[in-house]
Amino acid sequence: MTEDWIPRTRAMYDLVAESYARILSDTRYEAPLDLAMVEEFVVQLPADARVLDAGCGAGRMLTYLARVNPSLRLEGVDLSPAMVAQAQARHPEITISVGDLAALEYPDDEFDGVLAWYSIIHTPPHTVSAIMAELRRVLRPGGRVLLGFQAGTGVRTNTRAYGHEVDLHAFLHNVGDIAAAAESVGLTPVATLERSPRPDESLAQGFVLATR
Repeated sequence: MTEDWIPRTRAMYDLVAESYARILSDTRYEAPLDLAMVEEFVVQLPADARVLDAGCGAGRMLTYLARVNPSLRLEGVDLSPAMVAQAQARHPEITISVGDLAALEYPDDEFDGVLAWYSIIHTPPHTVSAIMAELRRVLRPGGRVLLGFQAGTGVRTNTRAYGHEVDLHAFLHNVGDIAAAAESVGLTPVATLERSPRPDESLAQGFVLATR
């Protein structure tokens, strides 16, 4: 089920990129508590920090990060070329690349902060540590990483998304497990949060903020 998750994920997001960018154009679906975690992440960074949006999708969190602190030096990376094209069209001033979060094409110690906002929801739990190790590698000492994800255990199969027929697995992640994965690669969790679903949500949401 999980061996081909990278090409399946890339193909699905290539398929839905245009409608995804239209439907998820901003942070209107985030709860205030979710965005408070992003704001706390930004507050803990230097004023002109270099920040990577890892799994940037169509660029909506790049927009939000720039709004929270216009001095941030932002970059983005995403698995899907079509999503990168959508993000680049919206942010021509930002360097946005196609890449695998488990094999980032950046030097060591490159960023003050890394945001991985719902970037591991299609990642099988046994491969999360490989991504976490890459996020740590590209962080400078003292840097911060923030992960957001759907919290819980188990796997769901999506058959329709953003107006398209799809066949894609989505994995729930236990907040404690993500914090432990961070610790296993040398990151130190500084805040963890799991919030209950809102009335219009079916899943709990999890967040882990960690430092190198």
